[in-house]
Amino acid sequence: MTAGHDLGAFLRACRAATEPESVGLTPGPGRRVRGLRREEVAHLAGLSVDYYSRLEQGRHTSPSDSVVEALVAAMGLDAAAATHLRDLARPPRRGAERPSVQRVRPAVHQLLGSLTEHPALVLGRRTDVLASNRLAAELMTDFDALPAPRRNYVRWLLLDPAAREVFPDWRTVSAQAVGTLRLDAGRHPADGLLEQLLGELTLNSEEFTRWWTERTVHERTHGRKRFHHHLVGELVLDFEALSLPGDPDQTLFVYSAEAGSASHERLTDLASRVAEFREGRPRARRSDPVARGRGSEAGSEAGGE
Repeated sequence: MTAGHDLGAFLRACRAATEPESVGLTPGPGRRVRGLRREEVAHLAGLSVDYYSRLEQGRHTSPSDSVVEALVAAMGLDAAAATHLRDLARPPRRGAERPSVQRVRPAVHQLLGSLTEHPALVLGRRTDVLASNRLAAELMTDFDALPAPRRNYVRWLLLDPAAREVFPDWRTVSAQAVGTLRLDAGRHPADGLLEQLLGELTLNSEEFTRWWTERTVHERTHGRKRFHHHLVGELVLDFEALSLPGDPDQTLFVYSAEAGSASHERLTDLASRVAEFREGRPRARRSDPVARGRGSEAGSEAGGE
């Protein structure tokens, strides 16, 4: 899609999602339009209706910074939506971008290995999984065991049926991940690898197509997720997303459980199982015995997948 199309489509989506009351307007009786009208956004932003209409129609693709900030304020956009709007309003770069191979620094690999009681992984551009520790592999999937083109978090969520078993709130988790992918698309609009990923997801996931067309964006900073592991049961884990200094397109995610909670006990149990399995054996995968109850325990505890 062209820059003008993306900018206009995102403005329409934001306008439709903005309740009049949230920006100080009182909707009159018989109002049928969802969200704000064009003239209302133009008035709130101090723009002419004709100029704002041209923005939505893709006939003006590079509004000034002051116009962008006026639109952010007019529709009360959150931080993620504001960032995405600023990205879309940047003058387009010529030619396709050739992204370099992202590599995780050795010290970060050491850090991941030392986090034996906390699932942790590093995501890069396009939500590519660049590295993960053993507990994250056991809790989700062993991305290192996948072919390089398939080591992608959103791809795993949407195309691997096992992901639906891992996350009880799969739809929420997946929709937010798609929103994160859209945020990345605005930041790197000429990424050929991203285009390939979007094409694959569009062909193979109806949910992705629906969420992508909604144009919702989501920024990963911190939060809470529910997991289900067939050995230890449900875990409620908090995560922090830490941008790595010197690598702006790499984010370290570290999961933890509240001290003294049932989730903390279960996570500690799972970490112990992984540690025991590692002794004298290769890295655990979901298809390995630790993922199915370690041999004889599989029948009594896991009951199969």
